[in-house]
Amino acid sequence: MNTRDPLSTHVSLKARMERGELFAADCPSRSVLKHLTSRWGVLLLVALLGGTHRFSDLRRKVGGVSEKMLAQTLQELESDGLVIRKSYEVVPPHVDYTLSPLGLEAAQRIETLTDWIEMSLPRFMAARREKEVEKENQASK
Repeated sequence: MNTRDPLSTHVSLKARMERGELFAADCPSRSVLKHLTSRWGVLLLVALLGGTHRFSDLRRKVGGVSEKMLAQTLQELESDGLVIRKSYEVVPPHVDYTLSPLGLEAAQRIETLTDWIEMSLPRFMAARREKEVEKENQASK
């Protein structure tokens, strides 16, 4: 059984950029990247780190997501092999969503980024205020 970290043999983004694969228009990693880094994709993956959720639970947990966008994003994540959808044949319909092993791997990495964003939020807000003041000063000249 190979227990090596899959990243140990991974080609870095910098190396891929130098070769141009990631930036090639037809690179299949682009659609995965789009799904993983979309606003709703990020939030759903992090939400699913807490365990299995029903559709309605996810809708409540991820504030602001419409039913349409939630369904679309879950379908995209499922098609990429990141989310497992389990449907129960009961009335009313019952569907559970959980992370696949690949999804867990991705969600843990994304959680690191979202944690950093939350911890750095005061710095982001200060930078925004600074830019607003600069714009106001330029406009008043």
